[in-house]
Amino acid sequence: MEIFKKERIYNTTKGVDQIVKEFSAYLTNNDWKVQSNVQPDKGILQAWKAGFLRGLIAADRALTFVFTSDGSQLKVDVGVGKLLGNIAISAIEILLISEIFIAVDIPEIAWSDHVEKELLTELQNIASN
Repeated sequence: MEIFKKERIYNTTKGVDQIVKEFSAYLTNNDWKVQSNVQPDKGILQAWKAGFLRGLIAADRALTFVFTSDGSQLKVDVGVGKLLGNIAISAIEILLISEIFIAVDIPEIAWSDHVEKELLTELQNIASN
């Protein structure tokens, strides 16, 4: 079980911008709030769901996806980061130190693992079509 950070590599003919756009649309259509920053071969997308329970327990965490392309392959790192306005800082948190912040958030880990698996399956569908 990959608890703190997941990494996937997809073979695709689509560019990072197209995949992020399609994935953002999927998330938005499923009541996620999304923010992203895309460059020609890199992209960062942060997604979070608001709700009564999340507000009650101050769950200010979001899933952050970091996309990197080398042409025919797309590498995606996904993990939980603190919901911030600056998504670049969130990406750094996930890539470098998320284990420290996540260890105290057991309910968030269970929620994140389940949701990440579902979203990575959808991302695979987007990348392969």
